[in-house]
Amino acid sequence: MHYLEFEKPLAEIEGKATELRAMARANPEMDVAHEASALDQKAEKLLRDLYKGLTPWRKCQVARHPDRPHCKDYIDTLFAEYTPLAGDRNFADDNAIMGGIARLDDRPVVVIGQEKGTDTQSRLARNFGMARPEGYRKAIRLMDLAHRFGMPVITLVDTPGAYPGKGAEERGQAEAIARCTQKCLEIGVPLVSVVIGEGGSGGAVALATANRVAMLEHSVYSVISPEGCASILWKDSEKMREAAEALRLTAQDLHRLGVIDRIIPEPPGGAQRGRDVTIKAVGAAIKAMLDGLAGKSAAKLVAERRSKFLSMGSTALSA
Repeated sequence: MHYLEFEKPLAEIEGKATELRAMARANPEMDVAHEASALDQKAEKLLRDLYKGLTPWRKCQVARHPDRPHCKDYIDTLFAEYTPLAGDRNFADDNAIMGGIARLDDRPVVVIGQEKGTDTQSRLARNFGMARPEGYRKAIRLMDLAHRFGMPVITLVDTPGAYPGKGAEERGQAEAIARCTQKCLEIGVPLVSVVIGEGGSGGAVALATANRVAMLEHSVYSVISPEGCASILWKDSEKMREAAEALRLTAQDLHRLGVIDRIIPEPPGGAQRGRDVTIKAVGAAIKAMLDGLAGKSAAKLVAERRSKFLSMGSTALSA
């Protein structure tokens, strides 16, 4: 288990319990059941207390936890007959964005998501979930396919942001993101999105301009990372805690502001401590959101989607 900085007291308690049990296995005459059980209870209480009042910055840390379920985990568990489709038919395939045709409870769908990777090799191959222009153009191609055959689109968002490298800029990164966002607004099929970790900048919006947007309880969704915001506003990336507070990037803040439609609860200690439970909860939320959109015409789906995003941030003028 990988412990975050604020989880160090928890790591000490759980480490002591593990030590006691290891000693008991080495010496069967030792009776440590009572002491180990007491430590377990203490750790459980501390875990609940730590996660009960997470600050925005701590939520950022949890959203980035390397042990959280990633896009591939959700696809492998929730979808049957997943057939990956690769390439943008223009330049290359981008491994940061994966997607294809699948079945969700025997319902044909197109699923698209950002995959960060799980170890050094896969993280490098996936570019840490930061897509290049060809990734967004692949997503556009898959959305066109879904529109043509009347299949709902499900997107799983987990990225620090779009890749800002020189090559990506040369190949039209901003244009690709804009066109992907535009395509989200145009397709005449149900489009639902779940932020499963980080929802960073335009790289997230390009896949999350949906009829229904959900976030996991400890995920984040923002126009810029706290470190990037702090570097711009205060010229000091160490001010990321203040930036996280100001950005209103938590699921709870965004639900109050009307940016997202629902919050999906996570187990105590976050998705990384209950991967199966979290994946099941995300699957249930996706099905509920799709059921709520069933039967609506293409014109109504497009109109509602456009209205949803155009009305964000508007305020009624008092008479």
